[in-house]
Amino acid sequence: MVSKSPPPPPPSPSLLRRIIDFDTAISHRLYTLTHPILPYYFLKTLEISGDGFLFFPLILSLLLYPLAFSNTVNSNVLLINLLIGGVIDLLLIGPLKHFIRRARPVYNKNMFVSFSVDNWSFPSGHSSRVSMIATILYLYFDLIEEFLAQNENDLFVDYFMVIVIGWAATTAFSRVLLGRHFVFDVVAGVLLGVVEGIFVFRVFDYATLTSLFNMAKFTNIPSVFP
Repeated sequence: MVSKSPPPPPPSPSLLRRIIDFDTAISHRLYTLTHPILPYYFLKTLEISGDGFLFFPLILSLLLYPLAFSNTVNSNVLLINLLIGGVIDLLLIGPLKHFIRRARPVYNKNMFVSFSVDNWSFPSGHSSRVSMIATILYLYFDLIEEFLAQNENDLFVDYFMVIVIGWAATTAFSRVLLGRHFVFDVVAGVLLGVVEGIFVFRVFDYATLTSLFNMAKFTNIPSVFP
């Protein structure tokens, strides 16, 4: 009798598969450990604070109907740069989610989906947005510091960036604890948001756009700006 050779061993998972499995496991572990402890309303409040449905109306409202403390040239420049960063973030996050198509955690519950790409998990849009905001505020802190000093808010000056960075970090991490994202989704979103903030500050800010607009008018080149 001819003995049958044993079946070949199954192929070992690829490096990418092992990374995804590790990310899935650690994300579920963090969610399981904190879910009974952290109140849902706290995590939900952080989610709302970093949502685009709050960010864009708030920035536009301050630009169109400025408050007494925001009706200055420097504050308007800062608000416009935040708006530019938000638009860039949308233009990057949507296509990335659609192209990568990583499903959200199976334990993600009670989530309002605004657009079809919101069904996908990687990268985290909330994380990219809050880190973009924190990066721009950090890079323009000299304007903020000057304004706060003029209004005799010295104590707030000392803790302003601590509050902003703490809010951004907590909001980003809460995406895992709320079950919306995996850890690597959040890490990628944070890194992307930092790059977006630096890009707006160094390359694509309000002053640059204004210069391009004025140059187009001076040389009679058709412009996309009204």
